[in-house]
Amino acid sequence: MSLHLDWCSHEAAKYAVEHWHYSKRMPKSRQVYIGVWEDETFIGAITFGKSITPYLGDAYGLSHTECAELTRIALTKHKEPVSRIATIAIKLLKLQSPNLRLLVSYADPNVGHNGSIYQAMNWIYVGNSSAIKQYYWRGQWRNDTPMFTAFKTNPNLRKSCESRELTEKYKYLMPLDNEMRKQIEPLRKPYPKRGRGETDNASQSNEETGGASPTRPL
Repeated sequence: MSLHLDWCSHEAAKYAVEHWHYSKRMPKSRQVYIGVWEDETFIGAITFGKSITPYLGDAYGLSHTECAELTRIALTKHKEPVSRIATIAIKLLKLQSPNLRLLVSYADPNVGHNGSIYQAMNWIYVGNSSAIKQYYWRGQWRNDTPMFTAFKTNPNLRKSCESRELTEKYKYLMPLDNEMRKQIEPLRKPYPKRGRGETDNASQSNEETGGASPTRPL
């Protein structure tokens, strides 16, 4: 069995996310895409990019060019553990963007995820993000930040949309240099317990991990 990761097109990543990620949606912000192949067969993609929150790195003294979000890990059935695949993807990203110092990602307990993949990779769990308010618009639940433009254009839309509040997501950090690790290591908290069926088992598909950022940072 051979594992191969390389940069891929938006179209390839979009196919992977829409077919193999629980959200079924591509992030709206600027992204980069890394494709994953096993035995020369395309099995998915990992996406990194800017968060919908422009102040993602502010709490750590980082600019928007030094901090990024791991936004999607979208894999069909695979043989290698997700943690190994994601680790290689991060190495590729670091080669392409040497100024990056920190990655952020979230695990969504609303769909039974506690971040076992990040735990297997020794990411630093720092607690929960704030709760997320969503609005149902045009057939989808959407976070309030992406809805801002629609509300500004149509002030009555907020009142007419069905809304809901989701519980906080688990927030994980991955430092990309020694100094950043020293800075954020004191923020580490005990890992949340794994959700039902959540695992880094090589046979699992990526219904187990990944998620969009919340509307506010920790």
